[in-house]
Amino acid sequence: MTTYLVTYTYSGDAGLRDEHRPVHREFLRDLAADGALLVAGPLPDAEPPVAVLVLRASGEEEVRELLREDPFQQQGLLESVQVQEWTTAVGGWPPSEG
Repeated sequence: MTTYLVTYTYSGDAGLRDEHRPVHREFLRDLAADGALLVAGPLPDAEPPVAVLVLRASGEEEVRELLREDPFQQQGLLESVQVQEWTTAVGGWPPSEG
């Protein structure tokens, strides 16, 4: 499995994000329970609003497929989703293979 750093850039509709946040967070909790999501959260002072997710998957397409089910994505609340492979070398998560 490979580690991926995902950056969500949110749309400008904060009210709609607030409305859908409970189901979005439940979706993320399910990914974490399944072992795919290691950590996720917003960058509090980012403008435009941004969140970072760290996932483990077999490839970028698997990451994108998992995140297509995110209620924020399904409701059009994300301006962009950037997925980057992340080679971890030191820290509490399992190191990347290779």
